[in-house]
Amino acid sequence: MIGRIPVLDIRPLIDCGRRPAKAVVGESFEVSATVFREGHDAVRANVVLRDPAGRSGPWTPMHELAPGTDRWGAEVTPSAQGRWSYTIEAWSDPIGTWRHHATVKIPAGIDTDLVLEEGARLHERAAAGVPKNDGREAVLRAVDGLRDERRPVADRLAAALAPDVTDVLGRHPLRELVTASRPMPLLVERERALFGSWYELFPRSEGARVAEDRRPLSGTLRTAAERLPAIAAAGFDVVYLPPIHPIGTSYRKGPNNALSAGPYDVGSPWAIGSAAGGHDAIHPDLGTLDDFGHFVERARELRMEVALDFALQCSPDHPWVDKHPEWFHRRADGTIAYAENPPKKYQDIYPIAFDTDFTGLVRETERVLRFWMSHGVRIFRVDNPHTKPAVFWEKVIGDINRTDPDVIFLAEAFTRPAMMHTLGAIGFQQSYTYFTWRNTKQELTDYLTELSGEAAGYMRPNLFVNTPDILHAYLQDGGRPAFEARAVLAATLAPTWGVYAGYELCENAPLRPGSEEYLDSEKYQLRPRDWEAAERAGRTITPLLTCLNRLRRRHPALRQLRNLRFHHADNDSVIAYSKRTGDSCVLTVVNLDPHHTQEATVSLDMPELGLDWHESAPVRDELTGETYHWGRDNYVRLEPGRPMAPAHVLSLRPSSPIGGSPTS
Repeated sequence: MIGRIPVLDIRPLIDCGRRPAKAVVGESFEVSATVFREGHDAVRANVVLRDPAGRSGPWTPMHELAPGTDRWGAEVTPSAQGRWSYTIEAWSDPIGTWRHHATVKIPAGIDTDLVLEEGARLHERAAAGVPKNDGREAVLRAVDGLRDERRPVADRLAAALAPDVTDVLGRHPLRELVTASRPMPLLVERERALFGSWYELFPRSEGARVAEDRRPLSGTLRTAAERLPAIAAAGFDVVYLPPIHPIGTSYRKGPNNALSAGPYDVGSPWAIGSAAGGHDAIHPDLGTLDDFGHFVERARELRMEVALDFALQCSPDHPWVDKHPEWFHRRADGTIAYAENPPKKYQDIYPIAFDTDFTGLVRETERVLRFWMSHGVRIFRVDNPHTKPAVFWEKVIGDINRTDPDVIFLAEAFTRPAMMHTLGAIGFQQSYTYFTWRNTKQELTDYLTELSGEAAGYMRPNLFVNTPDILHAYLQDGGRPAFEARAVLAATLAPTWGVYAGYELCENAPLRPGSEEYLDSEKYQLRPRDWEAAERAGRTITPLLTCLNRLRRRHPALRQLRNLRFHHADNDSVIAYSKRTGDSCVLTVVNLDPHHTQEATVSLDMPELGLDWHESAPVRDELTGETYHWGRDNYVRLEPGRPMAPAHVLSLRPSSPIGGSPTS
């Protein structure tokens, strides 16, 4: 049934309430619904949060989001991890109805005594529900005032409309015909599920060298650990490792994805499995489980977490191929089909077939994940989850998170929107996105509006600026200014972003024109880098990345997703947007053209910044340290290649508005 006071179209709502909406501890988000009733009597509504133990918190009053729309909303903030719920209560507001009638009838002399007495009786009823120490006396004084015939009629009415009475009844309203929605599920996870800066590296490249006989020698987990202090100093929170398992030799790929490999070619880490073991083993060249433990512990000492790639696929040499032949699809000639993503072919990889032994695959997958969890891994980047059944991940992630709710899964799914959204809804805490391919102002505005809107209730974006697979033409053609602009965008548009090693060196050589593959891709060969020489020569944008990560930690607004708002700039090469949370407010303006200086007038939606339309405020550019006074309309000039200034990242201090003409 619809209920005495209809409560409709509740948001956030995932899969008609069958799956929980998502938030993290301390994240504020809006709950909204359509609430109305027959006739003209006043209605109001509130949200009730219930924690994992079923305890109800103080209810949060809702307000009408736009007059006349019947759409009500309120921001709520869960305070602990676990499975919460939220309920919307709609109710008739008899005192609100009376106030409206009284302010119309009494000045017109209509039913004055009757209206005043009705008001007195309503306030008597309301006072009974107000605690003695929280304003009951104020409401009772209103009752006395309404009945005091010695006072002028206007004063009697004013006694009930007094600010202290309004304030008390705001906390303890008189509610009639209370109608509650059904409880809506809410999953509250730890902050890292929403906020973090990721850094991807290949351990085998760190410390790699060439032997005297010209044989390439792999780096190890120990030598890779020596790189961790520099990554931590740049402000990254998560170190992500591609697969560290034994690599097959059958059909091993050579440099640049060559079909034939030489005797010393190392192959792709995603071709998992050899005689040395499978998904629960470490490549002998990288070291031992003790070495992995050392890497994880060193990262922890530096206040970073380790994310491990989980690629559910096998090389032809993986132990599963012989032990579980039913897990693989065989073609008509009896061979196992290798993986393909046309035009890409992965002859060194066998995909898994899920429909012959679903239960066995779930069991083995969970065993492998728990093995690495027991060695300190609490974050998994899942390779190509969209090529596996969604129900498989729902089962696996559900089972893991039931016992270990702090474990985070990132979906590496560059695929159709329906699958990406479904993976988020069924359990993945984070998702890769189309950000890499969104480069124009309109593309970025439309896509990030989607990601920060209703989609934020179930699919949290991780804005990687590059990956070992993806070197976008924008970076190939734009040089260092393009790398700087994309870093600013990723770090300020979303609370989670990531870079793949070499980004800070602006590596942008493609395999061939028109290709998004890197030349000499690290997927197929060792790529040792001389980080110290790059620093000495000034060939790195590490100072910018460090600055971005520090200001993300310093400004709570940048640790949120749903607070993104775009502002008008009269140049299509300039994009402007802001984020505000409480007293934290950051405004970002980026030149999207890596080749030319661009000028624009940025027109701000001042209320979104916590300011009135006529105000201006001091702002500080977090990249350069320069200060300005900005108001509604502001001139900007952004020059590509200017050190530490590919954009304005401005922190606002709206508590000290001043007059004057804003300039940049």
